[in-house]
Amino acid sequence: MRHIFICVTVVLTALTWTPALRAKNVDLSTVPDRDTVQLTIYNSEDITLVRETRKVSFKQGGNSLQFSWANTLIDPTSVQLRFLTQPDKLEVLDTTFPHDKPQMLYWNVQSEIDGEATIEITYFTSGIRWSADYVLVADREETRVGFEGFVRVFNESGEEYEDAQVRLVVGKINLVEKIAQLARVPIEEVGKMEEKLRFDIRNRAIHAVMDAPGGAVAAESASPAPKEVIKEGLSEYFIYTIEGTETIANGWSKRMRSLKPVDVPLKIQYRYREPEYGPQLVRLYLMRNDNESKLGTTPLPDGIVRVFRDNGRDGLSFLVAQPINYIAIGDKIELNLGPDPEVLFELIKLKVWRDNIWMQINGANVFRRVDVPDVQIEVNSSVVGWDDHAIFAQRVRNYSAKPVDLEIRRSFDGHAVFRSQLTTAQHDYRTVQYTAAVPPGEQVDLLYELLVHQGRNAKQNNLTLEPAEITP
Repeated sequence: MRHIFICVTVVLTALTWTPALRAKNVDLSTVPDRDTVQLTIYNSEDITLVRETRKVSFKQGGNSLQFSWANTLIDPTSVQLRFLTQPDKLEVLDTTFPHDKPQMLYWNVQSEIDGEATIEITYFTSGIRWSADYVLVADREETRVGFEGFVRVFNESGEEYEDAQVRLVVGKINLVEKIAQLARVPIEEVGKMEEKLRFDIRNRAIHAVMDAPGGAVAAESASPAPKEVIKEGLSEYFIYTIEGTETIANGWSKRMRSLKPVDVPLKIQYRYREPEYGPQLVRLYLMRNDNESKLGTTPLPDGIVRVFRDNGRDGLSFLVAQPINYIAIGDKIELNLGPDPEVLFELIKLKVWRDNIWMQINGANVFRRVDVPDVQIEVNSSVVGWDDHAIFAQRVRNYSAKPVDLEIRRSFDGHAVFRSQLTTAQHDYRTVQYTAAVPPGEQVDLLYELLVHQGRNAKQNNLTLEPAEITP
């Protein structure tokens, strides 16, 4: 411990503190080692709540505890002291900040005992952050994956934390909402609060968040608190405790296991969703963060997923590295492996025509439907409405040795009608979703007709679905 230390100054005569007596009766103790230290890291605010406990020997009368944060990113306004043992025998009389030592404070403690007590010091520091990563290894048949998770903690706070228990704040926390609750003001009034008051309440709000599941580390044990997802108002977050303890050295990073390897069932799906994946068919690994998949005990933090596959030759093939966002309990895990060279996908336009043509006669409010293409068009008339028809084949050629499960979404503007015998569903007011299966080694043409009403024929801006047998 290079930067934070505690010393005990024992004053034998508490009531007569002359300079002579002070020089004569001061006893400096050895700096006590930390018994436990706990780091609760909140990435989005660059704040870490540090809790450390120590056993300190007190003598009856006045005792002075010294705390220094020199060369660290500790917030001195957040430093707090409390007594975990003998709280009825010990009392903090005051806290002083010496003018000649600007990065130090003293707690003056009155003790009724001669003996040892456990103290807890808490404070906020910046400069500590974490990132998550996951390693997935699919079996050769791609029916299951080995799923394990890791967390890497980066420490640039200026302080070293030995044998620390690490807790991660995962998910969404609406601090404005929590500040409004503590200040008892409407959310829209938070931005109008005096800056120092808002900062103080913000620190209290963060303290409340980080204290919620588990509380302090006991002096005797640093066992993880029960896992719990907290939902309150606009916030949904989770305090994730890494098992065991690790030394988090200043200026270094430490990688720790956050999820022991589990065998997770895997589903493969081929998707076409142009807004999400571009104009291509992509292959996805699908899993779910739930008990059935041997996951689901915790949300999964944001992180990078690296996917490998058993190549059948005592080795692994790298498939993809992909970032994932916070995955709540019960949510899907979707990993995009990109296009599959063994599954070809193309859209072919087979036929186009127009009908249901309407003419406006001589600029008047007179309209006539034209049913025959070669009808005589009157002078000064104009086309004001028609229907465009097109028949498409969504051709899929599966050259792999496995059946392909397809899900295709296509969006159409205007007043459109989608006609087919495909297994369709309305995804939204302008998007159709349809599914199909393609056996190994076969080609399938998924036929559909698109009818788009144009001009005065268009009455609304949406897509409707109609069952119909399509003939190319």
